[in-house]
Amino acid sequence: MEENLDKNIEVNIEVSNNTSKSNSEEIKVPKSEKVINMDTNNGNSEINSASKIVMKNEIDTPDKPITKPKKELPVEKKPFQEFINMHLIPSLTEEINQRGLEINNISLTNTNRPIAGDKCWVINCEIKDICNFWLSFEKDDISSLKSISLSKPNQQPSIIESFLIDEKRITLKLIISRVLQRLNGQKLIGVN
Repeated sequence: MEENLDKNIEVNIEVSNNTSKSNSEEIKVPKSEKVINMDTNNGNSEINSASKIVMKNEIDTPDKPITKPKKELPVEKKPFQEFINMHLIPSLTEEINQRGLEINNISLTNTNRPIAGDKCWVINCEIKDICNFWLSFEKDDISSLKSISLSKPNQQPSIIESFLIDEKRITLKLIISRVLQRLNGQKLIGVN
């Protein structure tokens, strides 16, 4: 009986040694490679006849970290003068021209607001033979208080109206659409 116990102990020790060897061999293989044992003798399981193939893992970690491209700021977040001169004025001019009207002059100046007379940023636009309008910004910020004034050609405006006072988010498209809506409301650029 003692012989059987000794043999069992020897077998257990051998099995545990083999297991620890295979575990240590697995640790030595880099994670980006995978070892596949293929039997070349169709069913024979001899270790000598098995060939090892090393395959690169398809999901390799890149050498350099991938940087995400920076999103460009929305035009509304750009500096005030850049927004007005590079985006609002050209877009507004294009919209008015698409309606078959011609703009004689359109510009941004830091001057006195029509009627009120306080100093602010004013877009003055003269539409040939139709009207003039003044879009005023209290500060150099598109979210600041705004007003609009209209007049017939070669006349001074007589009314100043608040502009986009209820809007929380001011966008380029919103400003353009509301200017056109205001001009259209006075039947200056089309029919209601």
